[in-house]
Amino acid sequence: MGHEHCGAVKAAVDDVKLGNITSMLTKIRPAVEAVEYDGDRTSKNTAFVHMACESNVKNTIEQIRLKSPILKEMEELGIIKIAGAIYDMDTGEVAFL
Repeated sequence: MGHEHCGAVKAAVDDVKLGNITSMLTKIRPAVEAVEYDGDRTSKNTAFVHMACESNVKNTIEQIRLKSPILKEMEELGIIKIAGAIYDMDTGEVAFL
């Protein structure tokens, strides 16, 4: 689950390099780069940050499936469901992707 106004996603959008957080941000950057968008690609653009957040959730789901064959198989068998969502910190709503 991702969330609106995520500082880590905003930092990844701006390609921040800052101590230990840098290694975490390198895991988010591919999701930011995957967003197809021709407008302002900075953290000041809330629409782009939202797209990057959604992309990060989707990328995380894919990584779970790639790195955990057991969970992937369980999902394929219908035992579990791997789901992604975005938590809206302003409204408290959760939107499943």
